[in-house]
Amino acid sequence: MQHDNVTIVPESFIGLLYEDGAFIKILTPGRHSFKLGLWARLQSWLRPTVRREVKLIDMRERSLTIKGQEILTADKVAIRVSLLVYFRVQNAESAMHHVSSYEERIYEDVQLAARRFLASRDLDAILSDRNEISDAVRVDVSGAAAGYGVEILRADVKDLVFPGNLREIMNQVLETERRAEAKLIEARKDAEAKQVRSQAEHQAMLQKLEAERIQVRISAEAEQERARIHLQTEIEQARVLTEHPILLRLRQIEALQEMAKGGGKFVIGFRDDELSSVFERNT
Repeated sequence: MQHDNVTIVPESFIGLLYEDGAFIKILTPGRHSFKLGLWARLQSWLRPTVRREVKLIDMRERSLTIKGQEILTADKVAIRVSLLVYFRVQNAESAMHHVSSYEERIYEDVQLAARRFLASRDLDAILSDRNEISDAVRVDVSGAAAGYGVEILRADVKDLVFPGNLREIMNQVLETERRAEAKLIEARKDAEAKQVRSQAEHQAMLQKLEAERIQVRISAEAEQERARIHLQTEIEQARVLTEHPILLRLRQIEALQEMAKGGGKFVIGFRDDELSSVFERNT
């Protein structure tokens, strides 16, 4: 804002002061007065009035949309890409004096950088990582922009448009990929279900084998206990028969009686010493 010899530079702006078309100095935000001293007033009487001009440069972060331009990829596919570039003026004097219009220059530099990058990539590489375009453009343009006082903060892909037939093909490919992915998920679920069933069957078999093993062990222990009891009984009976021989004779007689039932005849006799032994024990 300028009134006669007073200029106000708003906050976030830088003023460039020119006198008769020549750059004089940079004006920071605030109020600036240009009062003429005595000598300057005398000089103004001798020559025409000095023409003073202040150009304001916005130092805030701004964005610039690079509209879609058709570019051929490395595999000769025509695509249209739109970019959004964020920048900030770092050096107001360079931005005004080194190029005729720094915004137009940014536009051109970004267009050329995008064209160079996309022309060196095939379509699959471009589709796989759109951020790669943004990073490549930002790096490519940053060096040139610094030469005319502008900092490129970032560049983002706003739109990426393909020819109509290519869009249909891509939609078909995406649909095919979605179906394949759905089938893969279904197959994975079936495989997991089969694995769960197999594990359950295996676990059931292990439990059955364990139960059979326990039953066999219990049966073996029971048989072993019966054998031990039987053996103990036999030992006890043998001891009794040893202590009482007559019982052994009675057992023999009982055995012969059982045999006699089949028609056999037997004569049983005792030796005198056996009978006397028996009587002595009984008395």
